[in-house]
Amino acid sequence: MELTDIRIPYIVPAAFFVVALLIKLPTLRRAFRDPNVRSTSLMMFLATLIFLSIAPTSVHRINTFIGISNVAAPWTYSLLTAFGGCCLSMLITWQDGPGPRRLRRTRRVWIIHAGIIAALWISFLMADVPSERITDLDTYYATTPWMREHILLYLLAHMASAMAAVRLILPWVKELESAWLRMGLRLLQAGYACGLVFDVSKLCALVARWFGTPDWDFLSLRIAPNFALLNGILVALGFILPQAGPFLRDRWTDHATYRRLRPLWQLLHSIDPSPVPIRVRHFSPLPLRLMRRQTNIRDGLLLLAPHLDDQRRGTAFHAALEAGYKEHDARGTAGAIDILVAVDLFRTATRPEGGEDSAPLSSDLISVEPISLALRSPSRIEAIRRLAENRKSSHTDG
Repeated sequence: MELTDIRIPYIVPAAFFVVALLIKLPTLRRAFRDPNVRSTSLMMFLATLIFLSIAPTSVHRINTFIGISNVAAPWTYSLLTAFGGCCLSMLITWQDGPGPRRLRRTRRVWIIHAGIIAALWISFLMADVPSERITDLDTYYATTPWMREHILLYLLAHMASAMAAVRLILPWVKELESAWLRMGLRLLQAGYACGLVFDVSKLCALVARWFGTPDWDFLSLRIAPNFALLNGILVALGFILPQAGPFLRDRWTDHATYRRLRPLWQLLHSIDPSPVPIRVRHFSPLPLRLMRRQTNIRDGLLLLAPHLDDQRRGTAFHAALEAGYKEHDARGTAGAIDILVAVDLFRTATRPEGGEDSAPLSSDLISVEPISLALRSPSRIEAIRRLAENRKSSHTDG
């Protein structure tokens, strides 16, 4: 394999975590004291460094930049060890509430993993590994003193970290009510399972080399890297999903609501409702823009309140039901018809019967999304409006 070969499987997850980390930075600045935010940010940072470091071209560049042959090995293994410690720390933070127990457990995790990282660098510096190996370092130096221990240490540490995480997850996942957290833990289980396949594949190739059998090198060179990629991606997603999922769901809901309210907002904006003392720009946060749109609609409806008519709305509602519409859609269509008539009356300055003492805004106009959606179908509104007029005429004649 040439060093200039592009490894898309490494580039794609690295790019994903770079973007995720950039999105997370504002939250990190605002809530740096939150251990969940800190741990998630550190986890994404480590995942990014790992995927950027394990590509063959990156391995060669790290060795060349530092000027020590194969120094990319302890660098990458240290990142993997720190990533495992970060994941265990996050699981403990999720499970335990604030208090000395959580602090004691997370501190123990970091002390152990820091000791492993120190041992990795010591064993590497004591090993004699002059020949740069880009993809087959583990098997090539499997019998080299100190490098043998170095490789074995990182594999056993990675396996122990994964097994400890699974031990924390298994009894906990059955008790959860949060669907997002449950999905996240399922991803973690799948990720750690891939990690164990990676470890076993590497260990089998390593032991085979100890016994003088290079025939199993394919486990380390072809099988293990794929499961390493899956391990990193699934574990990182497992920690990101429980936090990003609810945020993305709420953002999607707000965006859908904002879009659905547009027809009603445009109609009421045409009668110039009272301005709201909030400066909202086009690139303002979506929740702020949604609040402004909802407030404009409410102000517009209050302005139209003297012209709205419960009886007109009720007649249109029953006409829509007779036309085969479901109750939810019938109420939205009836509200849209009533508001359209009220807008015409407002524009012509026609006084409604009852004058200033007309009833305030009716409660069935509070749910405005069905009304706004109905306004997207003028032909349907016109058809129901004619049916309502015919219904009213027939009742009057009767």
